[in-house]
Amino acid sequence: MSDDKRIPNPAEIQREVAEFLKSKYGDRIFIPPQPDLAGEEEAPRAEKRGVNQIRFDMKPEELESYLKQFVVGQDEAIEVLATKICTHFNRMRLEMESRLEELVGNIKPNILMIGPTGVGKTYMIRLIAKKIGVPFVKADATKFSETGYVGGDVEDLVRELVREAGGDIKLAEYGIIYLDEIDKIASSGYQYGPDVSRTGVQRNLLKLMEESEVELRKPHDLASQLEAAMEIQRTGRYEPKRINTKNILWVMSGAFTGLESIIRRRLNRQSVGFVSDRREKDRETEDSQAILRRVRSEDLIEFGFESEFVGRLPVVVVLNDLDADGLYRILKNPNSTVIQAKKRDFAAYGIELEFTDEALRRIAEKAYQEHTGARALVTVCEKTLLKYEKKLPSTHIRKLVVTPEMVDDPEAQLERLLTEEAIREFQRRFLASSGIAIAFTQEAVQYLRRLAKECGKGLREVCEELFKDYEYGLKLLGLQHFTVDVETAKRPKETLEELIKRSYARKEANPAG
Repeated sequence: MSDDKRIPNPAEIQREVAEFLKSKYGDRIFIPPQPDLAGEEEAPRAEKRGVNQIRFDMKPEELESYLKQFVVGQDEAIEVLATKICTHFNRMRLEMESRLEELVGNIKPNILMIGPTGVGKTYMIRLIAKKIGVPFVKADATKFSETGYVGGDVEDLVRELVREAGGDIKLAEYGIIYLDEIDKIASSGYQYGPDVSRTGVQRNLLKLMEESEVELRKPHDLASQLEAAMEIQRTGRYEPKRINTKNILWVMSGAFTGLESIIRRRLNRQSVGFVSDRREKDRETEDSQAILRRVRSEDLIEFGFESEFVGRLPVVVVLNDLDADGLYRILKNPNSTVIQAKKRDFAAYGIELEFTDEALRRIAEKAYQEHTGARALVTVCEKTLLKYEKKLPSTHIRKLVVTPEMVDDPEAQLERLLTEEAIREFQRRFLASSGIAIAFTQEAVQYLRRLAKECGKGLREVCEELFKDYEYGLKLLGLQHFTVDVETAKRPKETLEELIKRSYARKEANPAG
């Protein structure tokens, strides 16, 4: 039999199927490698990415200190998260080492984070997962309720952990799943329409948040069916792969618009007949963050969550809204991804980017007006620097200092900067070619800039055309310095001719000189 008719071995079949599925469906389809098909070359990789990489011994203060390097204005939230998450992993280490008897009804410290958008909820959990060394998956709860039918496939979140762990099921079983916009699956009390779907999502999450077995291969998925067929062909039997959710930590978050009103109503009901009118008035004016910190399970149930669902989230963290000063401190943080990212954007073109302290304060003030938290910092920076990012790589400018004036009126300041650069470039070329230092008054620069706009040409090009005879003319006059005023800019040829005539006239009048 010729080589092209050779029957491929199971490993080759698996590779070919994986390549076909990837070309057809992209990264949505993932077939984890079979240990006995992957060969010995996969063994070191599996060991490197195994459970041994997890920091089971990290102390709360160590993690707290790490988070404070990157996150500002959320000290209380950082304290709670660092403590409970470190305890979660240290307790697992204790149970593994001591082989303690499993507690009946044990509840994991799953976390509910309440806070407005852009205050760093996702960022903190992502940092924690990276520091501890566990896989991390983030999803929006809304995608499980928009389909119009009960639940959606929330088990995909657990399967995604295996993908993030590179196919290592054991490592995935210690991962963190972060579900944002969880407030969007709260029921409003109706028993039909979207509320049925929202309640169904909560109930489907319940079993995953404690301990359950999730089959890695989806029953009706093409890739899973092909993989199962290959396993049967290879081994003669099908062993379903499952991931246990016992140790997976769940973190939920949302803005919870309307929860504050529920808490206020409860507090007012409790205060009737027991406190003075003055204290009741003070409570009415109490800030939102302080009110939200008084949240109880009954408030979340009234908001629209099942009591069993609330019971699976024993740790509740309220995050602070960020004012202009908080946003400024984020920018001043040496680990600020906003500033460091923009510096790298410009460094890619060989341009050094700096920010004055006043500019950072102005960016923070404008970002605060957007009411989207730290995300607005990126928006303001992009609005300020986008045109600079486009224009400066085509110039000789290699350093840009961002000022408050640039933040307030980026286009006008960019035009000024490009004007100065064009004039400096013309001066450098003129000096190198003629040995004469040429200068311009401010009025002359303004006139030349208007003229360039009217002609639709660059400022340097206009200067080259207007003053093309000045190199020879000024040499003829024996000058080493020359200043172009607005009259010279308007009548360059006539001005040069008059200067030469006056020079000859002086020589004729004083031949001995």
